[in-house]
Amino acid sequence: QVQLVESGGGSVQAGGPLRLSCAASGRISSIIVMGWYHQAPGKERERIADIITGGPRRYSDSVKDRFTIPRDNAKDTVHLEMDNLKPEDTGVYYCQAAGVVGGGLREYGSWGQGTQVTVTV
Repeated sequence: QVQLVESGGGSVQAGGPLRLSCAASGRISSIIVMGWYHQAPGKERERIADIITGGPRRYSDSVKDRFTIPRDNAKDTVHLEMDNLKPEDTGVYYCQAAGVVGGGLREYGSWGQGTQVTVTV
């Protein structure tokens, strides 16, 4: 019901910034929460940040004080501003959408291809 496309990744030296973007299409009116996931090489996806529509943002301890989701009133787009990048931030970044489905809240977006971030020392 929701298709997601990530962009903005690339290669950056440690300490540098990047800005990622996620574009959602489809049944975007049902979205309540959008989140960002990080998948390090050989690891499973880890949720690192999310934003509740019209509400607060949350961050994992690993990215707190370094990554931010900027305020954006658009319902079909979410960004991730990354600063002071570390080598362990290397990996594929995905976005995901959650909404009310079948009477409950669940992530129901179709996983996109993600965008690769490589942090060099």
